[in-house]
Amino acid sequence: MFELSHLRCFVAVAEELHFGRAAARLNLTQPPLSRQIQLLEHTLDVKLLERTSRSVSLTRAGHSFLPEARRLLRLAEGAALAARRTASGDVGSITLGFTAASGYDFLPRLITQFRAAAPGIDLVLKEMVSTDQFESLTSGLIDVGLVRPTFNRREVVSLCVVREPLMMAAPEGHPLTRAPEVQLAELDRQPMVTYSPYEARYFYDLLATLFATAGITPRYVQHISQVHSILGLVKAGIGVALIPRAARNLRFEGVALRPLAAGTSPTVELHAIWRPGNTNPAIPALQHTLQDLVTRSDSDLWLDDH
Repeated sequence: MFELSHLRCFVAVAEELHFGRAAARLNLTQPPLSRQIQLLEHTLDVKLLERTSRSVSLTRAGHSFLPEARRLLRLAEGAALAARRTASGDVGSITLGFTAASGYDFLPRLITQFRAAAPGIDLVLKEMVSTDQFESLTSGLIDVGLVRPTFNRREVVSLCVVREPLMMAAPEGHPLTRAPEVQLAELDRQPMVTYSPYEARYFYDLLATLFATAGITPRYVQHISQVHSILGLVKAGIGVALIPRAARNLRFEGVALRPLAAGTSPTVELHAIWRPGNTNPAIPALQHTLQDLVTRSDSDLWLDDH
């Protein structure tokens, strides 16, 4: 089988129609160049060049073979370039897990900035709850996750990318919407749509701690996993709810949002996580974009590597 070096030598001679100039172009002497052409002709079992003491010309077979030789060289160069770009992280793909709530604000901003910064890298998006993301991360099914901080930090690198307060959601016209903000004490004995202790453990524990510390007892009427479903039940008048501030981007018709009184809302966090041993060369580009988004944020965020 012929080698790429044979093709390069043939193309150089075919384009120069002069062994001396072709040898100089390839930084060779003429004898090794002639030997390469002979090996190629022997491999193909066809004569490609007519040689005399004064001239070199292509045979009909040589004319036919020249564009194919050029194409093969371009393909080889393209394959090498693609391999180098993949190894350097300029091209490739990253499988990104995300929670539904991260799609209300942070995920769209991340995708927009990352596509501009790394157009050669595809994001494969997988929506799943935080616990499923962690399992998928450790098994290698996803490269990076956007999760609530319910994970074992010793096994991952964690970057806190969002900190936000909770807001109260109530049906329009509800008495609690008359004031510009809500006191926690006003939620005591209020019918409340809250979070599932299974699919939304982070929010369930967050609210349980909040209410226990404040000494109030809402009257839970439903336990739901997703924020948009909770808002639908609030609109139906079943009860009020506490939701992350990013959910205001949903602009749910028939639902009024009010902040909790200053200093009373716990902080809701969203973290980006990845395994330190992941060898995907495209990941550093996403890490750079994540860190850039954090740097631009007004919040006090940090990289936490355990």
